[in-house]
Amino acid sequence: MIISPEQVLAALRNVEDPDLKKDLVTLNMIKDLKIADQQISFTLELTTPACPMKDMLKNACLNAIKHFVSRDAEITINITARVTKPMDTNQLKDIRNIILVSSGKGGVGKSTVASNLAVSLAADGAKVGLIDADIYGPSVPTMFDLVGAKPSARETEEGRTLILPIEKYGIKLLSLGFFADPDQPVPWRGPMASNAVKQLFNDADWGELDYLIVDLPPGTGDIHITITQGFPITGAVIVTTPQQVALADTRKGLAMFKMPGINIPVLGVIENMAYFTPEELPDNKYYLFGKDGGKALASSFDVPFLGEIPIVQGISEAGDKGEPIALNTSNIISAAFAQIAGKVAQQIAISNAQTAKS
Repeated sequence: MIISPEQVLAALRNVEDPDLKKDLVTLNMIKDLKIADQQISFTLELTTPACPMKDMLKNACLNAIKHFVSRDAEITINITARVTKPMDTNQLKDIRNIILVSSGKGGVGKSTVASNLAVSLAADGAKVGLIDADIYGPSVPTMFDLVGAKPSARETEEGRTLILPIEKYGIKLLSLGFFADPDQPVPWRGPMASNAVKQLFNDADWGELDYLIVDLPPGTGDIHITITQGFPITGAVIVTTPQQVALADTRKGLAMFKMPGINIPVLGVIENMAYFTPEELPDNKYYLFGKDGGKALASSFDVPFLGEIPIVQGISEAGDKGEPIALNTSNIISAAFAQIAGKVAQQIAISNAQTAKS
């Protein structure tokens, strides 16, 4: 039996991306199709290297070809990814997606989530940058063991001076904490703070990035407005803890992104410090701050609930050592962050597809 490319593509039209609601051929996700007798090979190009359904899609392709083409076919599928972007723009054109990590309240672990989200996306093969825009308490220098570090700079052919982000653990990093004495308070006025944050975007040599994670300050202030109205933002991730006092402020923070003058897609809600599990009793869960508060918040705004992060001593210890816990892939917390990173990437792909339609 001679197998033709048309037969293979017809078979693969039966495999649908469950998020984008179209078949893989229509989505142009099948690349480099080659056929030699019963040997079939092609590349499956996903929308993100963190795709949580890569194995499911690969198996669906195998089954479709076996069922519709030939049971004797020898099939080789290579998986790659090309991260989508929401729109074509000349502003920060080499950065495909800018993702804001926000909370309405301080102390909910927003910076910890932002750091580990960046680490998890990079571990899947994505090109990732992280901006620490928290003017009140920049945490990235501590969390990446870079206290006292100073970025270098380079001159462009046009005479501009560009800041070179510091690279660590495969992530490009810039923080306002790199430019201030860690022991001295910086009394930022609104315009000063906004201009400083703009420089982290406009005057830095980020190169090509799939995702630029931005750790915002708590609340809904000048920095939030400067970034949301000044740059092409893909979406926002909301971090909260389960208790009502945190949820009340987080609700306002989430609502800000839905205001007509801002209108940033909310990719979902992450509930941090969801429960406590003692190391010696790993099957026990103690809900110290209430239960399912983040899930209820996501439901009330009709946005995805991205997952829970428990209270574990190792998270804070890893952050204090400058080694985000997601780097240690052998623990359940790393797995939780990896799962959440996959869901964030998934929601980015869905949001970008919807933007392309409109």
